[in-house]
Amino acid sequence: MEILTEADLRSGRIVSTNGRVIVSEKTFITPLAKEFIRDNHIEVIYNDKKESAGSFGKGVMSYTPIPKSGSNRFVDYETGEGYEEKPEHMTHMRDNLLVPKNHPRILFRGKLDSLQALIMQTQITALDDGYKNIAEELDEVMAFVQILLGCEVKDEPVPEIKIFGMNSQRLRYVSHHLTEEFGIQHSIPHYSMGKVCVALNTLRTFIRETELSAVNAFTKDDKMLRSDIVEALNRLSSCVYIIFCKKVAGQYD
Repeated sequence: MEILTEADLRSGRIVSTNGRVIVSEKTFITPLAKEFIRDNHIEVIYNDKKESAGSFGKGVMSYTPIPKSGSNRFVDYETGEGYEEKPEHMTHMRDNLLVPKNHPRILFRGKLDSLQALIMQTQITALDDGYKNIAEELDEVMAFVQILLGCEVKDEPVPEIKIFGMNSQRLRYVSHHLTEEFGIQHSIPHYSMGKVCVALNTLRTFIRETELSAVNAFTKDDKMLRSDIVEALNRLSSCVYIIFCKKVAGQYD
């Protein structure tokens, strides 16, 4: 899956002709890119299917039928019990399927929600210090997290995603070969590196916590049910570590 960012549109890496941009149907458009598309009246074409600026689709919650449930509209995800009204201590696993709010998968979704908030805080920190380029790269990280959340909620496999133009294998390689890639050694985070580096390191550590939450949510009978999500989060931490190392190496200055 490709990710279309505001930086792509501004830099011309994505070819625009007569106010139109042609992308794959599987392209994920970041929020900042959508704003740029609306503000500049750009028409997005998905494999010959036109979509006007700002008209990106919205999903509607569907319902899973409950056999012989009478007037019940909700069903317990674990037990199959039907409910006419949603109990306060329960929330949606998917559609009208309910689980307790402390279910491991709901806790994992909460981690992803908090992760998005922390990404935005880090973007503001970067902008305040004059590093718009870092904020834009973090927009790709944000898109990555939003895709993961969608895949978890819909029980869909995580697609092959490129971040900063790198696939999973390349991200792992770069994060392990800093001298070759950036001319620096693995750096121990320190406050003297400045608030941007400290914020990036905080973000990286929270991604690791989110990864552990995923392991807890998807391990059943000693089997990992969603290794694709766990691997994706591992690569996500590599993404942020790469940004951190590029900042230490002075590549954003």
